[in-house]
Amino acid sequence: MDEMNQAAVIIVNWNSGKDLEKCLSALNNQTRPPRQTIVVDNASTDDSLFGMEENFSDVELIRLDENTGFSHANNLGVQKVQDCDWVAFLNPDAFAEPDWLESLLRAGEQNPEFAFFGSHMLRHGADDELDGTGDVYHVSGLAWRRDCGLKASANHRVTGEVFSACAAAAMIRKDIFLAAEGFDINFNSYFEDVDLGFRIRLMGYRCLYVAEAVVEHVGSGSTERYSDYAIYHGNRNLVWSYVKNMPGILFWIYLPQHLLANVAALIWFTFKRKGGVIFRAKWDALKDLPRAWTQRKTIQQTRKVSIGAIRKAMANGWFLPYSKKKRRV
Repeated sequence: MDEMNQAAVIIVNWNSGKDLEKCLSALNNQTRPPRQTIVVDNASTDDSLFGMEENFSDVELIRLDENTGFSHANNLGVQKVQDCDWVAFLNPDAFAEPDWLESLLRAGEQNPEFAFFGSHMLRHGADDELDGTGDVYHVSGLAWRRDCGLKASANHRVTGEVFSACAAAAMIRKDIFLAAEGFDINFNSYFEDVDLGFRIRLMGYRCLYVAEAVVEHVGSGSTERYSDYAIYHGNRNLVWSYVKNMPGILFWIYLPQHLLANVAALIWFTFKRKGGVIFRAKWDALKDLPRAWTQRKTIQQTRKVSIGAIRKAMANGWFLPYSKKKRRV
């Protein structure tokens, strides 16, 4: 392995409690240590930073005066990276196995046609449960984490291409991240990694799931997934991502499926007594469509691959997003 090919790890922290210490301890045990580890703290109010500078003196800490969101904080962290070809994103509640970073770097060096790399994510604290093996993007604009919730022992995924990588534990070429202008700060959080994966795919780069790069991820439980925050940002941002990124004639071909997905969300979350937040999410998405459409014009000018190649990378089927089978796609 080329030892000159170095990586920086960026961790965005916000009130992560003791998870941050566990995350940093796991990074200290890496067989291929990062050249830089940068923690960007989004104005935490808990004790997650207590003792960090003393116990992890090699970690660079950036303290922000306000919570700027996941996207902005990661972009800021990347700006501080020096002398590294790769940037790895790691959530503070993701605990990397010792060869996690080495496995990602090896995959990057052996697969130069790929620029974005995802991890094999296990659910921390659960018995034999996967948290995901890469992200799937459906032609309707919906996306999901492949294999999430399935038994890890029954999973036989091998390293292979996926649409995008979950940014809770992922690595990307720094130059391509910068060329794509990083995560969209309008998203704040949720769907920002799928959006980035879509944009770099339009630029001609692909994403690889690396089966050997293992992390345990605490993640959000079912309660958090149905929190107002998650529902609002996820459902607003998926509209913007579709509008910005779906190329050419595919935009119009799959627009009926996109509209169906949004109507289905309005009905489903209203049934779940979340009608106020889901209608606000869709209304705010519509209000800001002019900005997203302006972004679209710039993004589509960067497209270097055929529409057919983009379509091939997506999942299809009118009813697939509403089926349990979608996790196995």
